[in-house]
Amino acid sequence: MFKIKLGGGKTAEVEESMYWHTTSHIMAQAVKRLFPEAKLAIGPAIENGFYYDFDVEKPFSEDDLKKIEEEMKKIIKENFELERFELPREKAIQFMKEKNEDYKVELIEDLPNGEVISFYKQGDFTDLCRGPHLPSTGAVKAVKLLTSSGAYWRGDEHNKMLQRIYGISFPKASELEDYLQKLEEAKQRDHRKLGKELDLFFFDETAPGMAYWMPKGFKMMNVLIDFWRKEHEKRGYQEFSGPQLNSSELWKISGHWDHYKEDMFVLTDTDGKEQALKPMNCPNAIKIFASKLRSYKDLPMRFNDIDVIHRNEKSGQLNGLFRVRMFRQDDSHNFITEDQIGSEIKDIIEIAKDLYGIFGLEFELTLSTRPDDYMGEIELWDKAEANLKQVLGELCGEGQYRINEGDGAFYGPKIDIKMKDCLGREWQMGTVQVDFQLPLRFHLSYIDSNGEKKTPILIHRALFGSFERFIGIITEHFAGAFPIWLAPIQVKVMPISDNQAEYAKQVFENLQEAGIRTELDDRQEKIGYKIREAQLQKIPYMLILGEKEVEAKSVGVRSRKEGDIGAMKLEEFIEKAKQEIENFER
Repeated sequence: MFKIKLGGGKTAEVEESMYWHTTSHIMAQAVKRLFPEAKLAIGPAIENGFYYDFDVEKPFSEDDLKKIEEEMKKIIKENFELERFELPREKAIQFMKEKNEDYKVELIEDLPNGEVISFYKQGDFTDLCRGPHLPSTGAVKAVKLLTSSGAYWRGDEHNKMLQRIYGISFPKASELEDYLQKLEEAKQRDHRKLGKELDLFFFDETAPGMAYWMPKGFKMMNVLIDFWRKEHEKRGYQEFSGPQLNSSELWKISGHWDHYKEDMFVLTDTDGKEQALKPMNCPNAIKIFASKLRSYKDLPMRFNDIDVIHRNEKSGQLNGLFRVRMFRQDDSHNFITEDQIGSEIKDIIEIAKDLYGIFGLEFELTLSTRPDDYMGEIELWDKAEANLKQVLGELCGEGQYRINEGDGAFYGPKIDIKMKDCLGREWQMGTVQVDFQLPLRFHLSYIDSNGEKKTPILIHRALFGSFERFIGIITEHFAGAFPIWLAPIQVKVMPISDNQAEYAKQVFENLQEAGIRTELDDRQEKIGYKIREAQLQKIPYMLILGEKEVEAKSVGVRSRKEGDIGAMKLEEFIEKAKQEIENFER
């Protein structure tokens, strides 16, 4: 919430979205003043700020953004009142046609019959909008335009490319300064930048949205996967692997063919039958469950897998490791009885607490409810949502969790796990979905205590979301300085000269034998250069070896966190490093 000043010394609290939406209208008014031929598209508030799409002859330049920002400040000073009015459908269309606003006309024509069509006027500027808005433009105090980019009308690559301007605003200049500082810090932490610098991964135009994992990055990926496996094995999860390519018949039964086909890679086999690279693992997990007769004594059955999956994301939506076309989801599909729903979800949240806690991450829980394109009977949806509300009430307290209306999966409501990083940014992480639909569609059953067939409940859950995305997030969270247990290289050994080369090799081999991931830098470079390079690579420990260390059979220890620690016996250092690794020290 933002606190704004009203007339007469009064103040009011308003939603950030209302504040930012009003600022988007101020920006649109400024653009129309400076570029009268520009056509307006849409200008919503987003998670952090706002944007507006414009149809203009050429892309906006940096100078254009500065001019628009200055014009916005003038509009804020003019303190126009925002006045709402409504028009009947035909008059609204005519009104926008007279202003030559083709995109607004299209939006109005697409509205359902009977929909209220409202506009907001501020000075000489009027925009189609459902609101709500601040009382006046003067309520906005500090504004900054950030970037501009191309964006397809309505997100469809077959439509015209428009120009989008992103911005941010706050009630105080100090809040804007703090935000811009965090934004600059975020740029330095950008996982795509660090991925290249630390030799972890990269992207190439030959495989859009699919990462090339370098040896160091893939080592870290495997360390994370090994950790994930151990944590799940001790909790009764069973890992399986299924086909990458499934017949369209499987996806038709599951409902993905009707609800998700445009996001799938569809192929045709030599018999002319349609196949699809799997975009999710649930149908394969269902096949594993259905492969033999199951008893109530077997439940819960928890089948987890990390098979590679593919989703045909639009090219304009790809974003480093955050939005990719190929990834490994840390999936599990848990088959349970109806009376196990509450306890199973609580167990899953406990696992999430343990996993995130190791990385120093905190999270909140959000309930996402039935979407418009839901599948199945509404009674089952109501039942599933009631179950989740009860569990969330017990975990968080009544009314202490957020609700995302209409954001559930097409087959069931879900609990979304929202995590905040060290910069206060919120990330959508894992999800827990209660599904009554797919077990019915696949005719799944188990034998209950009375010897009768019953349909199990299916819980879909992913905690990291995907390993790729999670690595992207923690790369930015730690700014590439990963905790020692996860760091791809934990120790770098550096002899000062060739005279220590033989001893350095022995130290390197001893560290490797102890299970410590080590690199040997025996290049004929100055030791200062080697140290600076290791620091840039964010190596947790550097072992510097000179004549004194060779004679004493010791190592000179330099820590990423503490700087120069001093000399230590090799055995003592190995024990210290192993202890930190085993304790998951950050």
